[in-house]
Amino acid sequence: MPEPSSPEHHHGYISEKDGYLNRMRRIEGQARGIARMIEQEQYCIDILTQISALNRALEGVALGLMDDHLAHCILDAARAGEDQGAAKLKEASDAIRRLVRS
Repeated sequence: MPEPSSPEHHHGYISEKDGYLNRMRRIEGQARGIARMIEQEQYCIDILTQISALNRALEGVALGLMDDHLAHCILDAARAGEDQGAAKLKEASDAIRRLVRS
């Protein structure tokens, strides 16, 4: 199995890369929009609504990346051997724990 930093290794999200980049650009725009709302002293609840939408958008990207990681990276590691599979599974579990805490 190629190392994650090697040229032969492809991350699971590679086929969706353009979609992820487009979503992140929209998220950047949302964040700038929230900053403008604060600069313009708009209503607190309207700002909080936009922050909630921004959080959902980021969660959507995170869940998509996690799905891709499970379907590709973990599956490839499991095929490569028990030790590599176990290490990738722990890595994913730790990432899920961080996502749930945030």
